[in-house]
Amino acid sequence: MTDLENFYFYRSNPNVTKHQGFDVMNMQESSDFINKQKDKLFGKPDEWVQYGIENNATKQLIGDCAIKLSKPTNGTASIGITITPTEQKKGFAKEILLGILHFLFDIKKAHRVVETLSEANIASEKLLIDTGFRKEGLFIEDFLSDNKWTNTLQYAMLKREWLNLLKK
Repeated sequence: MTDLENFYFYRSNPNVTKHQGFDVMNMQESSDFINKQKDKLFGKPDEWVQYGIENNATKQLIGDCAIKLSKPTNGTASIGITITPTEQKKGFAKEILLGILHFLFDIKKAHRVVETLSEANIASEKLLIDTGFRKEGLFIEDFLSDNKWTNTLQYAMLKREWLNLLKK
């Protein structure tokens, strides 16, 4: 399958999008989304940049991650990860998350990394806890999903917390 076909496969799946901040995409929307991302570079404040996630063994696109840098003066980055259902529960999300944290803290010198997620997204919450993120808040009925107001959790990690994890 091509990258576009793989991207469409998971981005058109309601079981994937139900916990995400995006809707199901058709093939044309998937193509347009990829084309809009191709020339984006990390670092423009308040702009999400998507990066494809490739399975090194198969050389197939298995997901994507999003990174947004807030204003450079506050040193905060927001992140998100989406993995295709056929590749979930294989450790890819944790590997990618650790790579993103290394990139943001060690290379880009971010002070803080934040992820918000649906309270119903138990697998992602477990991943964040297992990776050393701490829960900062619960926002009640702040996100409309499938015409229902849902709760959002916020998790974060500071650079000093990242450095402490590396010492263990």
